[in-house]
Amino acid sequence: MTKSLASRFIATALLVSSAFAPAFAQDKANFAYLGLEPDIVTNYIGESSKKLGYVRVTVELMIYDVDQLEIAEHHMPLLRATAIDIFGRQPEEKVKSLTGREDIRRAILKALQDHMKKETGGEVIKNVIFTKYLYQG
Repeated sequence: MTKSLASRFIATALLVSSAFAPAFAQDKANFAYLGLEPDIVTNYIGESSKKLGYVRVTVELMIYDVDQLEIAEHHMPLLRATAIDIFGRQPEEKVKSLTGREDIRRAILKALQDHMKKETGGEVIKNVIFTKYLYQG
C-alpha cells in the first residue's frame, strides 16, 4: 500500500511539473526573427582568379529580445553589408561544402555581434540562420 501511494505521488508530481515546464520556458524566451531582405546575392572567389561564382542566401537573424527588433532594423544596412562582405571573401571550396557553410555562418554571426556591440553596447543578435542557400560556380 505504501509503495502504491508513493508511486502515485511521484507520478502526480511529474505530471504537474511537466505541465508547467513549457509555460516557464515560454516566459523566459522572448526571441524575435528578422530577415535580411532581399536575399544576399553576391560573388565569391572561384577556382581561378578569372572565374567568379555567385551565391544567393536567405538570411534570418535571431534577435535576443523583441524589444531589440527596432534597433536591429535601424542597423540593417550595416548588417547586410557585413554579410555580403564576408560571403564575397570566401573561396569556392568553402562556399560549396557543408562545413564551410557553417564556418561562414559563424563568421557572419561573430561579425554582426561585434558590430552591434560596438554600435549599441549589446550583442542584440543571438543567431544567424540560412533558410535558403544556392550557389553556382
